Amino acid sequence: MNNQLNRYFCAMLKFNLQSGLLFLLLLTFVSCSNYNKVLKSNDYTLKKQTAIELYNKKDYQRAYPLFEELVAVTRGTANAEDMYFYYCYCNYYLDDLISAGYHFQQFAKTYPSSPKAEEASYMNAYCYYLGSPDFTLDQTNSIKAIQEMQLFINQYPNSTRIQECNDLIDKLRDKLEKKAFESAMLYYQMMDYKAASMSLKNMLADYPNSQFKEEAMFTVVKANYLLAENSVENKKMERYKSTLDDYNAFINKFAAGKYADQAKEVYDKALIKYTEYSK
Repeated sequence: MNNQLNRYFCAMLKFNLQSGLLFLLLLTFVSCSNYNKVLKSNDYTLKKQTAIELYNKKDYQRAYPLFEELVAVTRGTANAEDMYFYYCYCNYYLDDLISAGYHFQQFAKTYPSSPKAEEASYMNAYCYYLGSPDFTLDQTNSIKAIQEMQLFINQYPNSTRIQECNDLIDKLRDKLEKKAFESAMLYYQMMDYKAASMSLKNMLADYPNSQFKEEAMFTVVKANYLLAENSVENKKMERYKSTLDDYNAFINKFAAGKYADQAKEVYDKALIKYTEYSK
């Protein structure tokens, strides 16, 4: 009896699962069929309604082509602004940041008096921020993001997004700073001591309060000493002198720093060599 009941329940469960799956497939088919009819239709009121419904359901993939068409056909009408704004966000939610940024920017230019213009201007800058890659890669997008964020701040100085923009700019600048530091340090690792010293000094000029300042200034001292050691005779005295000068600049700021003792060792060796060449 129990075995018969078990077989019965298993059969019913299988039937229900198959029925449910069939229902879902049928529902999907009907839904796709209806969507394709809307897509091919000339009823733009229906297209607008369907596009907004799909957007609100976060079905941006299917909403996108509808809004793309509606942007074209509503241009110059009362619906144009809303359709374009939806279209901007469809690009954004589909992770097409380049297109999204471009269209947000165009929206702000096309509808400067719109209550959505501020948001569109911010989103343009934010798309560049999101497109900023790891610090090891090309930082063109990071620089562009900073420029666009600053333009937004200048254009909307009373915006509630100002603090957020400043925070994002700080993050981008930190990335650019790290890029500059690591690039300069790579010269040192490659034993191109002249390029290392110049690049580190340029980095410190661009980022005077750099988090890498102590290590950068210490590396300049080492790089100048090693450059002097590997120089032709008529360049040595001048380069040992640069080592001493850069050590003094370093120790004035980081006398109690973690590199102070090592820097003093380099200084002592450079002083001996400089004294010899001064005679």
